[in-house]
Amino acid sequence: MCIFALVMKKNYSNNSVKHIIFDLGGVIVDIDFNRAINAFIELGAEDFDAFFNHASQVNLFDRMDRGEVSPKEFRDELRSITGLSVSDEQIDKAWNAIIIGLPERRLHLLKESGKNYKTYLLSNTNAIHMKTFTEMLKEEFGSKGIETYFDQSYLSFEIGMRKPEERIFKHVIKSNNLDVSETLFIDDSPQHIEAAAALDINTYLFRPDEEQLEDLFEDGLLRNF
Repeated sequence: MCIFALVMKKNYSNNSVKHIIFDLGGVIVDIDFNRAINAFIELGAEDFDAFFNHASQVNLFDRMDRGEVSPKEFRDELRSITGLSVSDEQIDKAWNAIIIGLPERRLHLLKESGKNYKTYLLSNTNAIHMKTFTEMLKEEFGSKGIETYFDQSYLSFEIGMRKPEERIFKHVIKSNNLDVSETLFIDDSPQHIEAAAALDINTYLFRPDEEQLEDLFEDGLLRNF
């Protein structure tokens, strides 16, 4: 039996892990897709969950994640597809409702795990969310940004790729010369886990409703389940 809940059938011990790739939203940052959906519904977009949810989203959101549209273009197109007549500020507030917060203990976990592993951030995110999240980190913790807690960070809107595209995983692996047998990817989306597993990356499907990230680590080391 594998130590971790892996999508793929691959045996390894936690002692073999030298590199950890973390997802951001849903793993490190507490988020709730329904908060954003409900916020847009309150603005008048009654079927917003058909455009955006945890499992899938329309092309506009994919393009926003890849940085292919600017925040202004995103807001204008969102108004067009939803029929909403609302301000930029209202859109940003509803869009940012997805972000619940970041417990301080999780930042401590990242610092501790960074002492024992090379750590990487791989996130599907966008300029609007990252601006708000970075401001939150600064106000609450005096932090310059989430990237300071990792050896390297990869944000989809900055590199023009997003999960579960194969190329984004290959980019992280190649850029850091990682041995996939020594690399663990933690994410809360099954489709992302499946894509990484297809490249023989060790994977852990994190379930935020059932567990805490801290439960996977003990004194900065991966727990032996």
